[in-house]
Amino acid sequence: MTLLQLDGVVAHYGPIRALNGVSIAIDEGEIVCLLGSNASGKSTTMKTILGIVRATSGSVYYDGERIDRLSTQAIVAHGISLVPEARRLFGRMTVRENLALGAFGRRHQPSAALDADYDRIFSLFPRVKERLDQYAGTLSGGEQQMVAIGRALMARPKLLLMDEPSMGLAPVFVDQVFDIIRTINEQGTTVLVVEQNAAVALNIAHRGYVLRNGHIVHTDTAAALLASDAIRRAYLGDES
Repeated sequence: MTLLQLDGVVAHYGPIRALNGVSIAIDEGEIVCLLGSNASGKSTTMKTILGIVRATSGSVYYDGERIDRLSTQAIVAHGISLVPEARRLFGRMTVRENLALGAFGRRHQPSAALDADYDRIFSLFPRVKERLDQYAGTLSGGEQQMVAIGRALMARPKLLLMDEPSMGLAPVFVDQVFDIIRTINEQGTTVLVVEQNAAVALNIAHRGYVLRNGHIVHTDTAAALLASDAIRRAYLGDES
């Protein structure tokens, strides 16, 4: 079943066209990666899905409902959550408080339901549990990314959007984060990953799309994209 579908989406920043007829389909249960260099339109695609940037033409459907005319708040309430680029935690708030913000839209639910989600996050990230009363701004980059993912999961999303999850992380944390993304997916959450580190993203994804100057220029299974000479030269640093 198709969970998210973008049909011919065009988006602008003022007079500048950032997306030019982008069409993407993500099936429920998949990990799909969106690859591309800087300024290719990756983050704009995420923002358009969330209604932060408005599509000037085309449409966005989520779970069979058109959402590109909804507010960002309403889109998130439908079951879409974002782990933003550079994590964007509230540094002067504790880890516990940052996680609680992720559940703000569920604040009227029974505490037992929220407790189950905290337990899930602590199972995924034992270190987060150890840091609950520490200010988020004092954590390492890898720890902050764990909290950012946990905060997004506290909304109990059906679709998790991840914008450059490897940015600024040491290699050991990059591997851990992508292992966690795979685990989250295995637990039932569909994932769209925007990433410049094509090799690591494609190694956990089912399928991928490649953006260039606001256009989708390649789409295939992750295995086929990894095997593609053109993709290896352009995005994997293979000059052979």
